[in-house]
Amino acid sequence: MATAEQNLSDHGIIEFKGLKNLRIGIVWADWNFEITNNLKNGALDFLKYCNVPESNIFTYKVPGSFELPLAAQWLIEKHDVDGVICVGSVIKGETDHFHYVCSAVSQGIKDVSLKTGKPVIFGVLTDNIKQQALDRSGGKHGNKGIEAAATLLNMLKLEQELN
Repeated sequence: MATAEQNLSDHGIIEFKGLKNLRIGIVWADWNFEITNNLKNGALDFLKYCNVPESNIFTYKVPGSFELPLAAQWLIEKHDVDGVICVGSVIKGETDHFHYVCSAVSQGIKDVSLKTGKPVIFGVLTDNIKQQALDRSGGKHGNKGIEAAATLLNMLKLEQELN
């Protein structure tokens, strides 16, 4: 979906049975800190806004986006979280490195989700230039960290409805 000049981060509160018992992980990449810190804070603030207790949110920083899938898997295994939000930022440079990292991260996050049967949300920006990432991490296009948190809660709500 094209998001030019649209802010998609306006989500209402998400409520469902057992919300206060959820255990949620957030792993965020330190690389491109200005961007990823905004994404992490957006996700964290939205979870708290939806009444997920802060004591049930486990937040860990990893060196870069490439490390997000393994950190998500560890969080699920070691903290028995119900789901994980992965946030990062990969900005295209002059080499093919961008494509390898983006592909590995997206595949890795998908693999962890399918392996564990728990939602692992792809909240990684893959932008051509830094300004695009700034626009999507609290700028004119909203905060994709908020959208990632809303996606996780909606997936957990769906899981509850299916049980």
